[in-house]
Amino acid sequence: MKVVLSTLNAKFIHTSLALRCLKAYSGDRFDMEIAEYTIKDPAMNIVSDIFSRNPDVVGFSCYIWNIEETITVINMLRKIKPGLKIVLGGPEVSYDMDYWMDRLQEVDFIVIGEGEETFHHLLTEIEGDGKYHMVFGIAYRKQREDHAEVIINPPRPKLSLNELPSPHRFEEDIPHLASRVVYFETSRGCPFSCQFCLSSIEVGVRYYDMERTKADILYLIDSGAKLIKFVDRTFNIKRDYALEIFNFLIENHRGCVFQFEITADIMRPEVLDYLAEHAPPGIFRFEIGVQSTNDPTNEAVQRRQNWSKLVRTVTKVKESGKIDQHLDLIAGLPLENYDTFRGTFNDVFELRPEELQLGFLKMLRGTGLRREADKWGYIYMDRSPYEMLGNDLMPFGDIVRIKRVEDVLEKYWNAHRMDHTLLYLVDRVFPSPFDFFQSFGDFWERSGWQKIGHQLEDLFSRLWAFLVSLPISADEDVAIDQVLSTAGARLDADVVLGLMKYDYFLNHNYKPRKTWWEFTMDKSVWSSWMRRLAERPGDVSDEFAALALNEKELHKHAVIEKLPFDLAAFLANGEVNKERHTLLVVLYALEAGSNKPKPRPFMLTVEAETKALSL
Repeated sequence: MKVVLSTLNAKFIHTSLALRCLKAYSGDRFDMEIAEYTIKDPAMNIVSDIFSRNPDVVGFSCYIWNIEETITVINMLRKIKPGLKIVLGGPEVSYDMDYWMDRLQEVDFIVIGEGEETFHHLLTEIEGDGKYHMVFGIAYRKQREDHAEVIINPPRPKLSLNELPSPHRFEEDIPHLASRVVYFETSRGCPFSCQFCLSSIEVGVRYYDMERTKADILYLIDSGAKLIKFVDRTFNIKRDYALEIFNFLIENHRGCVFQFEITADIMRPEVLDYLAEHAPPGIFRFEIGVQSTNDPTNEAVQRRQNWSKLVRTVTKVKESGKIDQHLDLIAGLPLENYDTFRGTFNDVFELRPEELQLGFLKMLRGTGLRREADKWGYIYMDRSPYEMLGNDLMPFGDIVRIKRVEDVLEKYWNAHRMDHTLLYLVDRVFPSPFDFFQSFGDFWERSGWQKIGHQLEDLFSRLWAFLVSLPISADEDVAIDQVLSTAGARLDADVVLGLMKYDYFLNHNYKPRKTWWEFTMDKSVWSSWMRRLAERPGDVSDEFAALALNEKELHKHAVIEKLPFDLAAFLANGEVNKERHTLLVVLYALEAGSNKPKPRPFMLTVEAETKALSL
């Protein structure tokens, strides 16, 4: 019996751990192969490829990001292969089975919850006597005289994880390990009860054997894996277990990067000290779900969170300079209105995470929050991803406004295209980080930029267009008008423009062919500076002089820009000194041991008076 295991991943670089777990458990018994696609692939292409494999059974792993596209594929498959057995599994279809069996008449079976043993048993019955009533953990149809009755069997007991074969040893995966994300689990389950999360439904946490885990990780690293993402819901729930794996990865990483979901407020100080001392820079990434800093909100969703301990962890990790941190927020949780969410955003942005993910509440099937949606007045999408459209405290209009914050946050802060500029704006110009992103997002929307694409220079020119418009009225909200008025009064255009130019140059690995501002330095002055830099490089720094660049090389590989304040002093201590100016020199050249140019900034401080600039 030929079995095809399939899913539609969100992106090409993603891989499905679930399919590999199923194949590892049943692949020796059945003729089984994995067929992965993406949600962007045309349905006809997917169906054609599955058809060419000529399966007797096809199983799809279903999630909120792929269910609707999967349904399209299923509809087509049923028409071209009427005898095909179609099986669904995954978190999206493991709840409300009556709904799914009624909506998807083309589907023969749904595997509910943990699937390895259940799917294996189901396949033996499909191939054998068809005693589906004996298969715990499935929904199926039983033909009556005049209709097909949906039967939902009792759930199956949880598996012992150490009895499961490894899903990471398939030879066909080896050529792709370096270019794909490898998903890895060391445990299943979550100790917490957050009512918006599916993980709260499963009670208890089960662990794989430590030596088996280490062996699988080492196999993946030796086979070329470059990014391993651990999918444990709370990786650090057991201190000794997490510490042993951290230590193992530090000793054996060989350049591979590892990403973990951690609960920051339970991270023990000794673990933080160990990582700060021993972790090589760049091999670990932490994803931390903050969601909300509003205490009534956390209580309403049964989420325990010690904010002061979370801040301690994030701050200590950041100060170590070893680990990038990705912090998550959810807009739209109970008892959170626009103003309290503004507070949540500002609280978390103050920690300066490398990435701040602003998401919107999704009313997932099976969660307690979805069951109690009426209590909080929720309205939400009927179809996946079930995103909330409003509730008693946060109407749709507020959701739309916060989405504008999300848009510019992704383009500017999370992309790290102009960190020096943004930190100046949120710390010194706007009343708060949220106020900056909101007012800029509103301006972006009013300008119609959400309808068109952008290149790097567009991002800079659009931010500058917003800043020079201040304090233009938003014509929306008195509070926002006050924000814009305050920002306009505080804005120092010389400093912001200088920081934006500095950030722009740092965004290029090669000398940029164009700038988004008009270059105003007279050509003769520009040539004089180039000549001085070549003849007197020690005026800049010993490091610059050691490069021994001649004037021709400077013309080819360097850019210069005169800034009307002392940039070096500002970067060092935040001081704005306009009595001294900066000649910014950015050299695009190879460093020792590198095969790719990168921007290397140098600064020559000069007196502000024009006569002091004469050569």
